[in-house]
Amino acid sequence: MATSDDKDEKLNDAQSAGGEDSSSESAATIEPGDALATVSESTAIEAEGQAVEGAEDEGHVAASFGSERYVHAAFFVAGILAAFVASKTLVLGWNSLAGWPAAVRAVPQLVSFSEEQRDSYALVAGAVIGTLTIVQSYRKEHVRNWANEVAAELSKVTWPTREAVLNGTVVVVIASALATVYVAVLDRIWSFLTTLVYGA
Repeated sequence: MATSDDKDEKLNDAQSAGGEDSSSESAATIEPGDALATVSESTAIEAEGQAVEGAEDEGHVAASFGSERYVHAAFFVAGILAAFVASKTLVLGWNSLAGWPAAVRAVPQLVSFSEEQRDSYALVAGAVIGTLTIVQSYRKEHVRNWANEVAAELSKVTWPTREAVLNGTVVVVIASALATVYVAVLDRIWSFLTTLVYGA
């Protein structure tokens, strides 16, 4: 016959066993949840990293596209400058040769054109020379890569706003005016003192 102490002991053992079972069950349910949470967190971090990389790639593509048009504009301006320099050099050389008697005797056609015609022909020849020069330069990969790198670095520059430029200009103008007044006053004072010491 079981006493009440034995019953209490059995009850406590059952509760402790049930508690261990429930704690192991709760541990078993927590651990997969933690694993799921860890997996979902790592997935979210990877997705966020991919989104940032995608945004950086898009920004890089946009920046390279934006800087590439500046490269083309720079090549265009360089072509115009090369054409101008070439045409002026040709006109100067032609006029110098036309004024040299030995060259005129060797090539009489040098003086068969007026100065206006020389300017026109030299302008056309300069345009052709400038175009060929820039096209050949653009076709060289190292020149094009260098220009793209310069444009990419310039696109990273933080340019001042209009308000900052305006404020800086006002400060420079005021400082220049004050310096001018200061120097003028010193000049007048020095002139007055010189007149007092040495006379008129």
